[in-house]
Amino acid sequence: VSKTDLKSFLLYCAEKFQLTALTGILAAPPTAELEPLTDGQVTQTDEADMGITYSELSTIGRLRKISKCGPFSMFCKLIHMWKDILSPTEVAQKVKLFFRRYSANRHKMTTITPSYHAESYSPDDNRFDLRPFLYNTRWPWQFRCIDNQLAQMAPKAPNH
Repeated sequence: VSKTDLKSFLLYCAEKFQLTALTGILAAPPTAELEPLTDGQVTQTDEADMGITYSELSTIGRLRKISKCGPFSMFCKLIHMWKDILSPTEVAQKVKLFFRRYSANRHKMTTITPSYHAESYSPDDNRFDLRPFLYNTRWPWQFRCIDNQLAQMAPKAPNH
């Protein structure tokens, strides 16, 4: 279950069953707690460390796993989905960040123990994911296509 779905479930339970303790859990910043607290405060958050929010990661993960999007097709979908939130350049940065990290770690998914999957977006390759598990982490062709698309979208300077 994704963190986004878990948060939705906790919010539902907090409201439906008046479980006020869940409100504190929902308000807590996501952290691996790998760095010590500073003056009793969390100094490290997962999202800041990753450079991507869990909400963004959930959307990207669904596009990758369920829609089988690669870097360019994902970029094309996200510039429309996130048009009110991020600029096309910011979307490109997030997509490139995700695919660099995805490709650096994809091979690990081939060795994990098969498990029950409540949703189709599970990261486990389920032995049915026939995509490669070794990638060029630079994605030169795909990232160049994204850059070319960004260049075409950029406003042109007027000729004087």
